[in-house]
Amino acid sequence: CVYFASVFQAMSCGIHYLASVFMAVTPNFVCGIPGNVSSVLFYNSSKASLEDIWTMWTSTENYIVAQLENGEIWELNQCSKSKREVGFDLAYEYKGNKSVFSCSDGFLYDDTKWKSTVVTQWDLVCDREWLAKLIQPTFMLGVLVGAVIFGDIADRLGRQRVMWFTSAGQFVFGITVAFTFDYYSFVIVRFLLAMVSSGYLVVAFVYVTEFVGIKARTWASMHVHAFFALGIMVVALVGFLVRTWWVYQIFLSIATLPFVLCCWMLPETPLWLLSEKRYEDAQKVINVMARWNKVSTPCKVSELCSVQQDDPGTDRTSGNGASSTKKHNILDLFCNWYIARRTITIWLVWFTGSLGYYVFSLSSVNLGGNEYLNLFLIGAVELPCYIIACIGMDKLGRRNTLIPFLILSALICVLIMFIPQDFNVLIILANMAGKFSIGVAFGLIYLYTAELYPTIVRSLAVGSGSMMCRVGSVVAPFCVYLRSVWIFLPLVSIYFSDKLYRF
Repeated sequence: CVYFASVFQAMSCGIHYLASVFMAVTPNFVCGIPGNVSSVLFYNSSKASLEDIWTMWTSTENYIVAQLENGEIWELNQCSKSKREVGFDLAYEYKGNKSVFSCSDGFLYDDTKWKSTVVTQWDLVCDREWLAKLIQPTFMLGVLVGAVIFGDIADRLGRQRVMWFTSAGQFVFGITVAFTFDYYSFVIVRFLLAMVSSGYLVVAFVYVTEFVGIKARTWASMHVHAFFALGIMVVALVGFLVRTWWVYQIFLSIATLPFVLCCWMLPETPLWLLSEKRYEDAQKVINVMARWNKVSTPCKVSELCSVQQDDPGTDRTSGNGASSTKKHNILDLFCNWYIARRTITIWLVWFTGSLGYYVFSLSSVNLGGNEYLNLFLIGAVELPCYIIACIGMDKLGRRNTLIPFLILSALICVLIMFIPQDFNVLIILANMAGKFSIGVAFGLIYLYTAELYPTIVRSLAVGSGSMMCRVGSVVAPFCVYLRSVWIFLPLVSIYFSDKLYRF
């Protein structure tokens, strides 16, 4: 019950991480014009209104010819408009003089798919397009900051309190995002939402591993990611049903409400209580565990750990009263060449796994076909990949599972480049295979890192790897935007990061 209650909220982390794929969509658009339109011309097709033109729009290089009720004829491009100086005949081609104007009257957007997005709400196009492209990277930057801050707070104040705060924060900030009044308040609130979402995901992973027994720890920790994947599937479903961005955001945030109402019942982990020397509280939790599991003779904390006090044989202080226990830092991960090489390799795996995971996820809506189905399938393919990862780790070991799937993901990136763009189904299947392979590698690296380092620097190693993971997630949206330069550049970035790891 504790496991499923805590990992349920991981689903909301998946929701908020990928919400922008539909919320920040840029639809087709042209400059607005001053006046009422009487007729519209697009190539050889004449229409009564601009809404009828969007079904024929194929390229950003297209323009629309519109005639106003006062007889003026305008050419409408995406980031400029031109007024024809001579002639009142409505024709698509025109060789005469034109007066070029900026889009001072706003923009006209294609609302056939989305009634409203944050792009259409605040006109994040043309010279403001870069603001739209910063929405996902700034969110991922919040993910990085949140992982660092709340991971440290959870060690100081306990896992339970941080889970309470971050789960409530996801609901509050998620609803607040829908009611932001301008772009900058939107980005700030989304940054705070990213911090609490990341904080919850990091602490929840630690929480379940500290509660679950060693025999089931691999499966339990891996399937935290499976609930994150369910969140991606929810984004696809809600995006298909709701086409107004702020209503869409509210529906996504409501998914966190059940956990917010019951998270106060989750207990603190006995391991953290023992580390803080709160032995009576730890004993209470153990007694509750025994009662739920129908154990008639619950164990005693005093039997699990011996509390040694005033024992000369265990004195850890030096003659001047200062503690001789060494405080470890990031440099201990580079204490010799062997450990340094291991650290660099692990960091590259974290970075590559995160980069590949988010590039495949974020770019799924641009593959052609039904973008909602594409994202749903990209999320669904993760569910079997974690089962395969668990079986592989148990049968083949961590290393022999990690390396083949990383190589496979790189090969799939190369394969996709040779698939003709007309073969949409084949491209989608290949992207699903790429997401599957990188999902296996990305999922197991958490446990693998923890097992590669001694206890004294284990948390430091996992934390530093997680930092590299967040760096990869910040870079990933920019890699997706490289599609505008060359459609395969996002895949090239994954391929070369994989090559760097193997080197």
